[in-house]
Amino acid sequence: MVSGRLSLANFLHNRQTERMPTDRSDPSTIPTAAEPASRALDGTNLKLVDAWWRAANYLSVGQIYLRDNPLLRRPLEAGDVKVRLLGHWGTTPGLNFIWAHLNRLIREQGTSMLFVAGPGHGGPATVANAWLEGTYSEVFSHVGEDEDGLKELFRQFSFPGGIPSHAAPETPGSINEGGELGYSLAHAFGAVFDNPDLVAAVVIGDGEAETGPLSASWQSSTFLDPARDGAVLPILHLNGYKIANPTVLARMPESRLRKLLEGHGYAPQFVTVAEPADTARAHEDMARALDECLTEIRAIQLKARSGGAPGADAGDDVPPWPMIVLRSPKGWTGPAIVDGLQVEGTWRAHQVPLAEVATNAEHREQLRGWMHSYRPEELFDDDGRLRGEVRAHSPAGDARMSATPFANGGRLLQDLRLPAYADHAVDVDLPGRDRVSPMLTLGGWVRDLIRANPSNFRLFGPDETASNRLQAVYEVTGKVWESSLLPVDEHLARAGRVMEVLSEHLCQGWLEGYLLTGRHGIFNCYEAFVHIVDSMFNQHAKWLKVSRALPWRMPIASLNYVLSSHVWQQDHNGFSHQDPGFIDHVVNKKAEVIRVYLPPDANTLLATMEHCLASKDLVNVVIAGKQPSPGWLGPDEAAAHCARGIGLFGFAGSEVPGEEPDVVMACAGDVPTVETVAAADLLRRRIPELRIRVVNVVDLMRLHGPAGAPARPVRPRLRRALHGGQAGRLRLPRLPVADPPAHLPAHQPCQRARARLQGGGDDHHAVRHGDGERCGPLPARHRRDRQGAGFGRALRRAAAGAAGPTVRGPGAHPLPRRGSGGHPQLGAGAAALGNGVAERPLTAGSAHGNPPLAAVRRRSRRSWSAGRSAAAAASRRRRTSPWPPFCPRHPPPTALSRCRSWRGSPCPPPPPR
Repeated sequence: MVSGRLSLANFLHNRQTERMPTDRSDPSTIPTAAEPASRALDGTNLKLVDAWWRAANYLSVGQIYLRDNPLLRRPLEAGDVKVRLLGHWGTTPGLNFIWAHLNRLIREQGTSMLFVAGPGHGGPATVANAWLEGTYSEVFSHVGEDEDGLKELFRQFSFPGGIPSHAAPETPGSINEGGELGYSLAHAFGAVFDNPDLVAAVVIGDGEAETGPLSASWQSSTFLDPARDGAVLPILHLNGYKIANPTVLARMPESRLRKLLEGHGYAPQFVTVAEPADTARAHEDMARALDECLTEIRAIQLKARSGGAPGADAGDDVPPWPMIVLRSPKGWTGPAIVDGLQVEGTWRAHQVPLAEVATNAEHREQLRGWMHSYRPEELFDDDGRLRGEVRAHSPAGDARMSATPFANGGRLLQDLRLPAYADHAVDVDLPGRDRVSPMLTLGGWVRDLIRANPSNFRLFGPDETASNRLQAVYEVTGKVWESSLLPVDEHLARAGRVMEVLSEHLCQGWLEGYLLTGRHGIFNCYEAFVHIVDSMFNQHAKWLKVSRALPWRMPIASLNYVLSSHVWQQDHNGFSHQDPGFIDHVVNKKAEVIRVYLPPDANTLLATMEHCLASKDLVNVVIAGKQPSPGWLGPDEAAAHCARGIGLFGFAGSEVPGEEPDVVMACAGDVPTVETVAAADLLRRRIPELRIRVVNVVDLMRLHGPAGAPARPVRPRLRRALHGGQAGRLRLPRLPVADPPAHLPAHQPCQRARARLQGGGDDHHAVRHGDGERCGPLPARHRRDRQGAGFGRALRRAAAGAAGPTVRGPGAHPLPRRGSGGHPQLGAGAAALGNGVAERPLTAGSAHGNPPLAAVRRRSRRSWSAGRSAAAAASRRRRTSPWPPFCPRHPPPTALSRCRSWRGSPCPPPPPR
């Protein structure tokens, strides 16, 4: 393996600067003449196709079954067979059949072809063809092109420490993870956007065709510009069955299936293998259909690129794109009958037709006869190498589908020309004073980004670009639309950089195909509905994780989500649009492949996006608000804050440098930051001696430490990162909360209170400010009495001795006003921060019966001092006594440590039973 990687490094070093012949950024270089169709088929060409097909089938069977004796030079024994058989044969011969025929087109017409394998677990076919073309041995030199290499090729398949049974990052020429179905057609369209010379041949399994993402993907032809994009050649492979059931499209009458595909905008050609044994006829029919399809593709492109763009007038339709429907038996060329049951052409051929070859001699004999039916002596020489006449069927160099740079997009990747951050950043003279929409600001930056990168960047979204306040992009580009146009339409264009379709699956699939073939993009969506692509995100993150460990896979641009209309601001949509769970789903992955950014204002959003679009091999999730929100940091401060990923909001706190803070308030995201700064302002004005530290997190993965480093506990990381070892303890002190008014009825329903900053129970239920909803004290069985708790105890005692209930206006804080009116940099305090809290001043001797403020402070100081003394005494007892200290109010064995006490005060008497 090591030698294979070293040789590959040299191999890629000579090719990494190569580019395809056509400059994709210059439309003038697009071919303006149709390529000539292949000449009349002759027997020699079809014999080469058939020999290649037989060789690929032989290698596919060997991967599923064998671990030794790869060329069957001796009788097949039980030890030659894998103990556990894993693999899928049913779809494999069809994939090999198509690959062999596409190679003929590449050799004869010089077509740039990308092969996308959609059927699940078609790995034996893609690996076999990559080995036949020589690419596999180039990137994995330990799998040579001789008999020993064949043995290793067979042994590693679906084996511990080997390769998976489906197309994967380890498979040269693959961009589609075959372990999950439904994404192949969307990936193929994403691959050909802005690649005018590329033809993506995508094989769609009839089981895959039943999935939701694939069903939506048929509509992608409405967004394919024949003048500037390449072409997709869908090949619907109908072999009749899934794992254990027939497929819908295979059982559909051909007339109805034709109408269905024509309605989607395709002109299908049907190739039906009526007689499995008549392979010569099947080859002729398939070759003829492929020639006609490619001729039609060239004609559509020639018309569009010569100035006669189809659909230019309102009401005109897009010309139908050609496609092929291939009907072949499931498990074609495999065992027809096994143990008296039909296998070929049924669901029994889906996985392993002969399941007991290790223990059943009859099955081993059938396997030997099956593999000999491909006549391996005609395909491989005495050393196990592919014979020269068969190898001649393979294209050369990068024309090979297993070696095409379009399947290793990092080879074609060009960095974006990013707009100047300073040209779009917002000036912030006073933190929290001015409001601006972060997404609206980002829209102007993306507009200039599109202007500077007209051919390798696209913006994808499900009809929400304007809703998410990115409409500034329409000043320089339009939304791609190849169907009929009406006068009432806005921003629709035959060519554009914005891709909008109301299918999150389709947006994600297009973007993945676009990125995997060497371009850049953004997927903007509502936060609540991006959950629709949870599984697609999983697969792409897995692809990145595996490909990062493969030295021959060059880094690709990161997948960037920009999520707005977030959970905090859904005043008109309501509960249905409130779901922040995508973050939970994403952070299940390791920080080496994902990042989650929660910029608190417009400048941090700009700085974050500048970083994300320059990154590689990551999935970046950026969540920002679209409504106007306070600006906290100026351009330079925001850039430095985003570079760190986490930092202090010194303007919002009240800590003294070099001293331990009393409270650390951490926040992430725009609305939580507003609430946190407002809360800090309230505390600072009411308790001026309280030392408050406000921490803002932009990059959630920053809490894991530097990229690539093992995750560390959050507290030590914050201590080191924030204040040079003086960040203070993150254990936050309890804050006092006054009892609710005594005049409220006691029969109100019991509700659990909101969690406090530090653990422990609540003396009462939460009070919702502003809506008048308050509930009475908890019943005795639910109370956790914490009287004698410093400042809070003093307030409760003072309130208990006051005459009459305490009356508070809507939104009033239960604590009396203390100290100054707030930090001078925060302007008008909490009311200016957007929470609308209006307080009624509580003065000494007021009509509402509040106790004198001076008395409250004196009691607070005495109580606080007494509490500290009691706690110190309890600590000394614990250090000097061999027994746990006992509660002075309870006999042993009730230890003080088990009582519900705070700062050493004794616990209350137990409630009566």
